[in-house]
Amino acid sequence: MGSLLVISAHAGDFVWRAAGALALATSRGDRAKVLCLTYGERGESAKAWRAGKTLAQVKEIRRAEAADAAAVLGAEIEFLDAGDYPLVESPELVDRIVRVYRETEPSVVLTHPQADPYNGDHPAAARMALQARVLAQAVGYDAPGEPLGAPPVFFFEPHQPEQCDFKPDVLLDITPVFEIKRKAMECLPAQQHMWEYYTDLAKRRGVQLKRNAGPNLGLPHATMGEAYVRFYPQVTDVLA
Repeated sequence: MGSLLVISAHAGDFVWRAAGALALATSRGDRAKVLCLTYGERGESAKAWRAGKTLAQVKEIRRAEAADAAAVLGAEIEFLDAGDYPLVESPELVDRIVRVYRETEPSVVLTHPQADPYNGDHPAAARMALQARVLAQAVGYDAPGEPLGAPPVFFFEPHQPEQCDFKPDVLLDITPVFEIKRKAMECLPAQQHMWEYYTDLAKRRGVQLKRNAGPNLGLPHATMGEAYVRFYPQVTDVLA
């Protein structure tokens, strides 16, 4: 059994971009953990602010939504409450991420791509996720647990991929668990406008998945997909 770690800048990011991967992992009996660096309280909670909620109330709304979504997916979730817009990179925050790596010992890591001109919090999260992975591998780094191995890192799809230099090289078939992903999305009424966008995106990626899988695999007509970019090289003795 493996373990999947998803490092998400805001409380909702992991649902839109990686809920299918999380649901597939837990359906196999793998451990899955989501690390939310922030609640997305300032930049992704307009509905609550317009309703007159306080900062503390907005944080609690987003925490509860994300926790509900993680429960639907069968995943653990942890919040660092680092503050968004901007998410400020710091050695202290990187160290906290290192400790999550050491505790989780992930076999796969998912996070944001390193470019996003629309939201600086996303590449900040990616940079810290990658730095923490390297530090967690160091035998002499002062953190509990054993040194990390070399889990592959995949960047999940940003909201506007064309502007983020996102060119997928991995298409994940999430057809068996898409309804679970949809239920997780519906746990986030603060961003209800995203529900249909990411449902439609899953359909489009599903079409691309079938085309790249070849015509003889018997894939269902209504295939649903998620797109990823692999950051580190794949190591294998069989090309497939």
